[in-house]
Amino acid sequence: MNGQRVWRRLVGYAKPFQRRIWLALLLLILSTGAELAGPFLAKAAIDNHILGIQRRWYHYDSLPPSALEQGINHVQINDFYLIREDWLPQDQRQGLAALGRENRILPQGTTYYLVDGTIASNQEYTVASPAGDADGRNAVLVTGRGGEEERLAAVRLSRREVMQLYAYDVAPLLWISGGYAALIFLSAALQYFQLLSLQTTAQRIIQSMRMEIFTHLQKLPIAFFDRTPVGQLVSRVSNDTEAVRELYVSVLATFVQNGVFLFGILIALFLLQPALALGFCLILPFIIALVVLYRRYSSRAFAVIRSRLAEMNTTVNEMIQNMAIVQAFRREESAAEEFARHNQGYFQGRMRENVLEAYFLRPAVDVLYYLALTLVIWYFGAASLRGSVSFGVLYAFILYIERFFEPINMIMSRLSQLQQAAASAERVFEVLDTPAVEETGKLPVPRPQGRVVFENVWFAYHEEQYVLKNVSFAAEPGQTVALVGHTGSGKSSIMNLLLGFYGPNRGRITVDGTDIQSMAPGELRKHIGLVLQDPYLFSGDVSFNIRLYNEAISDEAVRRAAEAVKADEFIRRLPGGYSHVIAERGSTLSSGQRQLLSFARALAADPAILILDEATASIDSETESAIREALHVLSQGRTTFMIAHRLSTIQHADLIVVLSRGEIVERGTHEELMKQGGLYQKMYQLQQGQQAGGVDVS
Repeated sequence: MNGQRVWRRLVGYAKPFQRRIWLALLLLILSTGAELAGPFLAKAAIDNHILGIQRRWYHYDSLPPSALEQGINHVQINDFYLIREDWLPQDQRQGLAALGRENRILPQGTTYYLVDGTIASNQEYTVASPAGDADGRNAVLVTGRGGEEERLAAVRLSRREVMQLYAYDVAPLLWISGGYAALIFLSAALQYFQLLSLQTTAQRIIQSMRMEIFTHLQKLPIAFFDRTPVGQLVSRVSNDTEAVRELYVSVLATFVQNGVFLFGILIALFLLQPALALGFCLILPFIIALVVLYRRYSSRAFAVIRSRLAEMNTTVNEMIQNMAIVQAFRREESAAEEFARHNQGYFQGRMRENVLEAYFLRPAVDVLYYLALTLVIWYFGAASLRGSVSFGVLYAFILYIERFFEPINMIMSRLSQLQQAAASAERVFEVLDTPAVEETGKLPVPRPQGRVVFENVWFAYHEEQYVLKNVSFAAEPGQTVALVGHTGSGKSSIMNLLLGFYGPNRGRITVDGTDIQSMAPGELRKHIGLVLQDPYLFSGDVSFNIRLYNEAISDEAVRRAAEAVKADEFIRRLPGGYSHVIAERGSTLSSGQRQLLSFARALAADPAILILDEATASIDSETESAIREALHVLSQGRTTFMIAHRLSTIQHADLIVVLSRGEIVERGTHEELMKQGGLYQKMYQLQQGQQAGGVDVS
């Protein structure tokens, strides 16, 4: 299936929930924006307030009148005043600065000095105390300019004076810190709601998908199940849909959130340092190349992984279902070897996935990260020497670089889940694209009288390999028709055609004169009861297995059906009676008890046509004689078809059809066929002789 078509169909499943998805993505974008604002707040706190003390200060012996009138921030130290450059109004900065004398405050460890003069931020200096200064209050700042020393007067600031200088920064710092904390909580709250919304939506989508595939499986022709292992179907309904769920939950959220994160970081980098951000973009093509290469090679690996997983599930399913046979024939070692082959294939697929991840995912991205970090350090190192970059910008840029590669690693790590989801979705869609049995446009089927006619029917499971050849016979309403013949003669194929599991290649089958090909198969089957040689019982109580999802059948009708087929006696002996919970496949009941329950199930459905496919083969002679009367009750007023190897059970049939290699070779009642001295007589005499010798050929 085309990859684009797979993604279009996955988007189609999300359309009914698009409002919730858009809401979740909006919350995701808002939470990401709140997270991205953090470094900008940190930059503002560092440059404007924490390191604001190192900006230019203007020294005034007396405060300018305009500064007093406008209430400009100022600090009084001893008998002079200091105003920081960013406190001056923009329109009056130049004039007020000219009235004062430029000062700088420089840190020396934990000590701060007020320097009378200017000094570049990248200029080297030393601090010395002049001789005779007992308290160390006065100091001399010695700088080097052009190979000549320059000595500037400095004053060591006390702790109280430093706090005065920071007085106007405390409130803004608290506001910024509070804003940063609020952004963190806001981001966490938004992520909570978006995750809850996205998870709920994804669960709804997968719930819908699972229901669709399960419902579709029930509409598929039996031929599909003949060629598809059960384990593969179980894997597609459970494992593959779960992988698709991860696409909507983890992959979608990761790609959107981190995509927004990357876009936001690039904008922030351009705002901080456009030249370096432009150079940083040169790394993006390498990242895109990694993604393209990984997707190209990993798609094949994941297709193999999902296939091997389905094979393992098939093997486990077959072994568990047939454990008695495996142990009886001592094939445990062979079964283990088969499972080991599939397990080895799955292991090799996973190892290839690991190798691809090692090549293209985190290690490769880490190399790009360290190259980018080297570029940033080199650039800022040169810029810092020129004094053109502040510490806040450097801090924010490095923080953004680290955050830039974190989402890339997240996206790359989710690529494997993306590929798994695509491979799983393709396998699910393969099942959904399998044509179902057509129901629309077919005739509704009222309860038929029961006249069934086969007219020159030819049928082959595979082309030209006919298992039925020119089969023609009629069953009148209320008649019992028995089909006999050696194994492979076509008896079960006739019943499969009547049930609509397959269509005839040539000829036609009519019910009350209407071709069943024109009828809705599901509607026709409502009027057909089926009892198989190996009846299947579902997990549930006895009443459920007789009623079988048909809530229209009352508890009283269930009991009447059980009594009619002589099943009521053993049911009442069970713990809980009709409420007794049956183990899977009815393993705690005998073969005869399971068969009796299947008779009760058929009778409770009150079908117009009844099919007994070797239904008495699992019943011992004593039980058989006990239910002959029940079979008579069951077939009253119904057209009954019986497939039997045990010919003693069909002597009462109104018509016996003898098949050989897909053709009808004899037909008639038991007495008529015995007089003909043909195949039926030989089969009957052979069975009678074997039974007399203690052998049951059924």
